[in-house]
Amino acid sequence: MMDIYFAVLNFTLSGAIGLIGILTLRKVSTPNEVLFALLPLLFALHQFTEGFVWLGVGGHIEPRALNLAAGIFIYYAQGLLPFLVPLAVWLIEKCRWRKNILALLTLLGLALAIYTMYGLSTVPSSVSVVNNTLYYNNPWTANYYDAIIYIITTCGSLMLSSSISVALFGLLNLIGLTIIFLLRPYGFTSLWCLYAAVISGLLYFHFVERRIRFLRELREKREALSAKLQRELDNLQNRRFFKKVIADE
Repeated sequence: MMDIYFAVLNFTLSGAIGLIGILTLRKVSTPNEVLFALLPLLFALHQFTEGFVWLGVGGHIEPRALNLAAGIFIYYAQGLLPFLVPLAVWLIEKCRWRKNILALLTLLGLALAIYTMYGLSTVPSSVSVVNNTLYYNNPWTANYYDAIIYIITTCGSLMLSSSISVALFGLLNLIGLTIIFLLRPYGFTSLWCLYAAVISGLLYFHFVERRIRFLRELREKREALSAKLQRELDNLQNRRFFKKVIADE
C-alpha cells in the first residue's frame, strides 16, 4: 500500500505546487520572465508524472504506462533541467557580468542536455523501489562527471542570480541535494526533484522582490524629480526677485 500512499502524496503536492505556479505566472510582466515563471508549474507537472510511476511500480497501471511516465520523468529531470534552469535565470538577469557567466552556463547545460538525452534514448533506463524510494537508473548518466556539471548548471546558475530569492533557492537546492546524495544516493533523481519542487515556491518571491525594488526605484526617481523641480522653482523665484530689485532702482 505504500505505493498508493506515495502516489497520492505526489498528486497532492503537484496540485499545491501547481497553484503556486499559476500565481507565479500571473506576476509575469515581460516575455523574458515567462520561462522562469513556468518553473514551479513544470515542477508540479513533474511530480504529477511521478505519481503515475508509483502506481506503475505497484502494478496498478500497465507496464507501458509505467515506462511512459518514468521516461517523461527522467528525461525532464536529467535531460532538460540542466539547460532550462540556467536559460531561465539568464533571461531575467540584469547584471551584465552575471549574465555573461550565465550565458556560458546555459551553453554548458545545452551540451549536457544533448549528451544526456542521446544516452537516455539509446541506453535503456530502469526504475525500482529501494527503501521506499524510487531509484531511476541509467548507465549512461551514472557517473560523477555528469553529476558535477549538472550541479554547476542548475544550482550554480541559481546562486549566481542577483535576486536574493532565486539565489536562496539555489543555495537550498545545493544543500538539499548534498544531504540526499550522502544519505540516499540511489534516490538522488527522485528525492531531489521532490525537494526542489517543494521549495520552488521561493521563485514566487522573486516577483515580489522585483516589485518592491521597482516601487523603491520609482519613489527615488520621484523624489529626485521633486528635488529638481524645487531647485528650478527656487531659481525662478530668485530671478524674479532680482528683476524686481533692478526695476525698483
